[in-house]
Amino acid sequence: MLLLLAAAFFLAQYDMSVISLALPDMQASFAIAEDDLGNVLAAARLGALPAVFLALLSDRIGRRRLLMVTLLGLSIATGATGFARTAEEFIAAQFCARAFATAEEAIALIYVIEMLPARHRGWGVGFLAAMGGLGSGVASGLYALVGYLPGGWRALYIIAGISILYIVWLRRLLPETRLFDQHAQRATTQDFWQPVLEIFRHHGRALTAIALIAAAFVFQLSATINFMSKYLQETHHYAPQEVSLLFIVAGSIALFGTTTAGRISDHIGRRPTLIAALLLNCAATIAFYNSGGWLLPLAWIISLFSFFAIEVMISAIGGELFPTSCRSTAATLRAICTTFAAVAGLAMQGILFNALGSHAAALSVLALSTLLAIPVVVLMLRETSHTELS
Repeated sequence: MLLLLAAAFFLAQYDMSVISLALPDMQASFAIAEDDLGNVLAAARLGALPAVFLALLSDRIGRRRLLMVTLLGLSIATGATGFARTAEEFIAAQFCARAFATAEEAIALIYVIEMLPARHRGWGVGFLAAMGGLGSGVASGLYALVGYLPGGWRALYIIAGISILYIVWLRRLLPETRLFDQHAQRATTQDFWQPVLEIFRHHGRALTAIALIAAAFVFQLSATINFMSKYLQETHHYAPQEVSLLFIVAGSIALFGTTTAGRISDHIGRRPTLIAALLLNCAATIAFYNSGGWLLPLAWIISLFSFFAIEVMISAIGGELFPTSCRSTAATLRAICTTFAAVAGLAMQGILFNALGSHAAALSVLALSTLLAIPVVVLMLRETSHTELS
């Protein structure tokens, strides 16, 4: 059951990795200007905004049904990306894919949080993120063959779109979560927007805190992770096969960051684990864009390790802060905030590139925004590691 849910994270990270790895190839296919790359990526990221309506339905009709709908939609949109003839068609397909992927990840995460006891919840969320890392590894392995695949980078999307259909068929046997069934039995008929109103009336501080933390991190992540392959190929003259090898090795090592962070946070708490991961990620990302030789892959491994650890902590805390009646909606409202942060970060990357004259300098400055999350963790966020869900 956990593996079927983890497919959400596998597919989302696969998609994100393909965009990052094949960015130079896509740029050439669609003749995208250097200073427009961030705008194209930002437009695709805006697809996360419609996901809120799917999350609202999840808090109303259940997790299981929406998991089937979002996965089917993701399959179609991912496959369609491979057939895009223009940059506009690529943006449209990825816009839809991002909407379904955001909702799919949020609902799968809530499913696991509601399914596992408090003492194993951090590990469970870490396992989902680990499968996300595996998705990145598979994308990296396939990208090494991009010169031999029919259609080049397009084949990476078409293969994924077809594969997802099989997971849709497997998921048909998933039961509804026990907590949602209990909530459904207690609840009376409620307005469609009731979960949103409940959050803003009773959980506004919690949503503000977790949204600010996630937004500060994603503001830099959206640009720094998408430009890594391009930076390696154009600045350090890595071949696609070398980029793939580095991503696979780094991703394999970084997988330990997910389960390790989850286990550690189950014992010492989510807040100290999150602060340590934020500091580590900021330092490693800046080092990556300002080093060479053996320091370059080392910095990337540490950056990816801490990235997954941060994802695990934000996901776990974000699920534990809210009750069953609005948990899925809260996760998607957070995703909407991070979407705006990602778009702003990609736009800022373009501005900084024009001002500083290089992607490395622009991305190094952006990486500092991660530090803005730490005061919010200290001042606004409560510890949730031993929270019993309601």
